[in-house]
Amino acid sequence: QVHMTESGGGLVQAGGSLRLSCAVSTDHFSLTVVSWHRQAPGKQRELVASITPANNTGYADSVKGRFTISRDSAGQTVYLQMNSLGPEDTGVYYCNSPAGRWPWGQGTQVTVSS
Repeated sequence: QVHMTESGGGLVQAGGSLRLSCAVSTDHFSLTVVSWHRQAPGKQRELVASITPANNTGYADSVKGRFTISRDSAGQTVYLQMNSLGPEDTGVYYCNSPAGRWPWGQGTQVTVSS
């Protein structure tokens, strides 16, 4: 079973930055692809970024060039650096497998004011 704890969200003005953290509890972190997902108000959850154990990354078109995903294997933590934030980035951010196969955590709220 994989458990994740997200943190780092908050209220930020448009153009600002936030860094999200996801602590991943698993015995197999070194073999695990981890993704960030987000759910905006009234919308379905969407995949934002993914990172493989070899540090290969992938991003949704809407965040390319603004968001950076990274991982710290020693601390079993995955980060999401978010720059140039806009109101469209508002939502609850979760980490999970790319397909969302693990139990969802509580997520961390990101609110971007215009």
